[in-house]
Order: sequence, then C-alpha cells, then structure tokens
Amino acid sequence: MARLANAKPVVVNTTPDQGFIMMAQQLEAVLTPRSRLLILCTPSNPTGAVYSLEQLQAIAEVVSRHPRLLVMSDEIYESICYPPAQHHSFAALPGMWERTLTVNGFSKAYAMTGWRLGYLAAPKHFAKAAAAIQSQSTSGASSIAQQAALAALALGPKGGKPVSQMVSAFEERRDYVVQRLKQIPDVKLAEPQGAFYVLPDMSKFFGPGVEARGYGPIPDADALCMYLIQQAHVALVPGDAFGAPDCIRISYAASMATLKEALDRLERALQPDVFSRQQ
Repeated sequence: MARLANAKPVVVNTTPDQGFIMMAQQLEAVLTPRSRLLILCTPSNPTGAVYSLEQLQAIAEVVSRHPRLLVMSDEIYESICYPPAQHHSFAALPGMWERTLTVNGFSKAYAMTGWRLGYLAAPKHFAKAAAAIQSQSTSGASSIAQQAALAALALGPKGGKPVSQMVSAFEERRDYVVQRLKQIPDVKLAEPQGAFYVLPDMSKFFGPGVEARGYGPIPDADALCMYLIQQAHVALVPGDAFGAPDCIRISYAASMATLKEALDRLERALQPDVFSRQQ
C-alpha cells in the first residue's frame, strides 16, 4: 500500500526479547525530514504486544519533533487486553490529536469479521481526503452491517459483559498456549498482552542444512509451516509475511479442545530427535 502511494516503507525491527515493542530511540534513529507517516498497531497483530502509556508518550515526544510526520494508529484490538496491560489511544496524548488518524472497526472486539465494517477517526481535513479515495474503491458499508454495528455499540463501553466474557476466555487460552509453547525445547516467545496471537521465534527448527526425519530440508519458516501442516495437520502462518522471518504466527481464537489437540500435534512434530543439522 505504501509503494502504491509512491512511498518507501521503512520497517523498524523488534524482537521477542523486547516484547516486540518499538522503542522511541529506534524510531528516532530511522526518521528523516522525508518521513511522512508512522504506522502504529497496539494491541498488535501478529505479536500481541500492547504499548504502555509511558512507551506511547516517549514515541509521541519523538513524533512532536518532526512537524510533517503523521501517525496512523491501528487500534482495532483495543478491547482485547489482558491485565495489567491497558489500551491507550495515541490521539489522546497531548499534541497528537491533530496529527493522528485512528483506524478501528467491529471485526475483532465484536466478532463481526464477515461484516467488513471499520472506520477512520481523524481531523476533518484528513478524513475528507481519505474518503475521496475510499469512495472510489468501495461503494460503502451495507445498511445491514450498520444496523449490526449499532447493536454492538448498544452493548455499552468496551462491549459490556459479552465482550468482557470473550476477553476472559481469550486470556485463558493465551495462558494455556504460552504454557504449552514454553514446554517445547528451543521455542522462544514473548507473552502476548493483547489480541489473540502469539509469535514465537522458531529459528532453531530451520535453516541451512536442517532436515526433519522422514520429510526433508527445512530451510526457512515457510518450509517449517509446510512441514507442520503436512505432517501434523496444524495450520500456521510464516512470520516473514509480517517482517519476522524467524517466527511463525499462531492464533488462539479457537476452542480449548482445538488448541489442546493442535499443541499436542505441534509438540510431537517438534521433538528434538526429529531434526538434524547437516554440516
């Protein structure tokens, strides 16, 4: 999307060791007078990272020193945070409302993925400019989806009791998935604080010369995911799709029974004696 707008995307890499949080000094190091837009996602897909208020304030200080830099804040997972993590909207920070475009929608908090309904909250001149392009791409939200969204909003702040119960269920699943993954040797991960994904570093299971017994070479995360779907019948997403080639993404938006079966299969497929590294 950035390239379609004749922009050059600059990726700030983060790691499990830092909880996949972009530090303010990392941002400062890559900004130039030509920088125009910072895309921020908290809570994050695919990492589950949630920025603290202090971390966002530090980023806002950096942004304030670059007068032509805008911020697109993707906050669609705002209601799915696990204590003590809390969501903080970037536009609410001092001096940031005027330069922030907040992206949100109904698909995550209200489990309305198929309704395809989202929104942009921004200063009017930015919203009008975005609408001029968007209106030529799609014909608009259907009346049925809009009525469903009104029903969702009527549940109350943060979706009321139904969304709170859903988040509690996600937290239980998060805890289970993290516990099981930590029991598998050589899996490295940062515990997600929001959303419903975990992005473990699986680099010990692939690379030059790595082979799985009875399967063949596992050169990268794509090959590892192919091995797991063919041998264990577990579908995962390679991390290079998210700029994290050492990782794979696991969604725990599934029942506990499904997660238990999937992790049992994953554990068997990732036993140390299955893999060998040719010199």
